[in-house]
Amino acid sequence: MVVWNGVFPAVTTKFDKNESLDLVMFEKNIRCQMEAGVHGIILGGTLGEASTLSENEKEILVKSTLDITENKQYVILNIAEGSTQEAIKKIEQATTWGIHGLMLLPPMRYKPDHRECVNYFKTIAASTDLPIMLYNNPVDYKTEITLDMFDEMVDTSNIQAIKESTRDISNVTRLKNRFGDRYSILCGVDTLAMESLVMGADGWVAGLVCAFPKETMTIYNLLKEGKITEALDIYRWFLPLLELDIHPKLVQYIKLAESVEGIGNEYVRAPRMVLEDSERHAILKIIKDAIAIRPDLS
Repeated sequence: MVVWNGVFPAVTTKFDKNESLDLVMFEKNIRCQMEAGVHGIILGGTLGEASTLSENEKEILVKSTLDITENKQYVILNIAEGSTQEAIKKIEQATTWGIHGLMLLPPMRYKPDHRECVNYFKTIAASTDLPIMLYNNPVDYKTEITLDMFDEMVDTSNIQAIKESTRDISNVTRLKNRFGDRYSILCGVDTLAMESLVMGADGWVAGLVCAFPKETMTIYNLLKEGKITEALDIYRWFLPLLELDIHPKLVQYIKLAESVEGIGNEYVRAPRMVLEDSERHAILKIIKDAIAIRPDLS
């Protein structure tokens, strides 16, 4: 059982200069997330460069994370496939690795209609006992999971949570008004995280947490304590960094931030390339300017 509450880092996959897995740096980052108090780890998302990973590498990352966390955090695997049967096959494999839950996207490379989308999710959910969070990101993936679709999945008990990335802050309220607490809602857009949590979201699937776990958790914990003013001071400082999460090169940007913080490196897997020249300088300046005025969390 997964409790879909709190902060779930969508972690990056660490590589060395030869594009092989860097499990030493990966473990260092996961331990920093744990020390900050995160509630779960999401593997194989966009930040994890999932489309470049082999099945063997995904297995290594899952099993390594389970070993590092010692089952003290939920370990969630992202599933993003082009066919229903391939998604089911991937989930069957992940189940044998010991994964705790799934983050599931609509079909890739084909824009399903209402009936096809609902059937896709319900068929996959029926194939597994694992708890599922549906990833609703029509901006990047072109398929919106509508309220009417969620209505048709109310009786599918293992579809339990929504990663809300429509970038429409009112959608948190629409979901709460229509479904109450039937679905947990986790904000999936860093720049709307505080707003979403104030409006009743249950958690945050975070990106910049990969480089700044303490600041992310401090904002979340202050909000849960009702200390909005204190959280807002940190969130305003954080916003220029959070905006790195809403760019096509979010992987490179966040990995650069991890590198500056000493809990990651800049290496990515082709076709992505490490930042250079004026682009790297501009992003580095955003990161270092923020660090120079970092808030005191004591």
